[in-house]
Amino acid sequence: MNFGNTSDQELMLQSVQTLLGDVCTMEYAAKCDLNHTPPREAFDAMAKNGWLGLIAPESFGGAAGSPTDLALLLEETGHHFEELGLWLFRNFTYGCYAVLKHGTEEQKQRIVPRTAKGELSFAFALSEPDSGSDAAALRTRAVADGDGFIINGRKQWTSGMDISDYVLLALRTNDLGKKQLGISTFLVDTKLPGIEVRKIPTLGQHAIGTTEVTFTDVRVSNTALLGQLDHGWAVCEDTLRYERLCLSAVRIGAARRAFEYALDYAKTRHQFGKPISSFQVTQHKFADMKVMLDTSFTMIRRYAWLMENGKAERADTAVIKYYIGESYKTIADMCLQILGGYGYSMEYPMQRFFRDSRLATIGGGTSEIQKNIIASTLGI
Repeated sequence: MNFGNTSDQELMLQSVQTLLGDVCTMEYAAKCDLNHTPPREAFDAMAKNGWLGLIAPESFGGAAGSPTDLALLLEETGHHFEELGLWLFRNFTYGCYAVLKHGTEEQKQRIVPRTAKGELSFAFALSEPDSGSDAAALRTRAVADGDGFIINGRKQWTSGMDISDYVLLALRTNDLGKKQLGISTFLVDTKLPGIEVRKIPTLGQHAIGTTEVTFTDVRVSNTALLGQLDHGWAVCEDTLRYERLCLSAVRIGAARRAFEYALDYAKTRHQFGKPISSFQVTQHKFADMKVMLDTSFTMIRRYAWLMENGKAERADTAVIKYYIGESYKTIADMCLQILGGYGYSMEYPMQRFFRDSRLATIGGGTSEIQKNIIASTLGI
């Protein structure tokens, strides 16, 4: 396993850094957060420069990039603005990876080229009001009807649904005893009649955020089915493994930005006649954060390698989700403490990192669930 970047990866990072340095400044991110508006201009700029096609095969207009390439891209994007990185990750994961891995040839031809161009956006609807951590207990149902299905039910915490063209939807299609059986996944047009989207006010993630989605007699054709009927849980688990890589890369990029901001502040903020960075209590905070960042980067690189070689196991997925989520939350909290009152002020960006980081140990699988998974793989 090589921890160095290739020359192509270095060129990619330089290009993305330059682009985002122009179109996605910290001031731009703050404006999107304050106004609750998605970073459309930055998203379009990334699409125009071809980065939305990073993992798509060349035959679909992409660059056939590896999981390591993707992790590097998303880490750099998250470093500029976490919510832009999350928007990109949803497209890469649900609009490209899931379709390429589980879709029909018709679905691939219809969806992937447009995703690679940035013409489509995607959401993932798994959680429900009564099935969050117990995700397989979902009850939103698709009933076969002629040459299609009728969908009824409600989904919760469907991030980005209001700006998406398609949603990857996990639905109950049969009752086969074990709750993981009888689940199917569908790629559904978000503009279909009967779909109602309500934005949920949240502590952080204000630019895009999350939604509650109600489905009332929504008709979809058989061509919306992604993967095998009644065996969609395997699609969900496979997609979530890919999601973990993307989420972790975006979040540790954001953590690095918070760390750098606090470090610059500590070097220039003077108290008792000297910079606060000269006090051992502050130095120890930065040392702890440096260890967390370096460990996280190493874990991401290892996990990407495991994915590239078909060796990523359930425990690996849980470990990276748990550690990096907790690290981001801890780093944001420590950085805010270093800034003191300025960190608490809404006039400075540290409060955004603090608010946004809180989701890292909840969304996409809580830290407690990840520890349960890790323990279960140890035979205890």
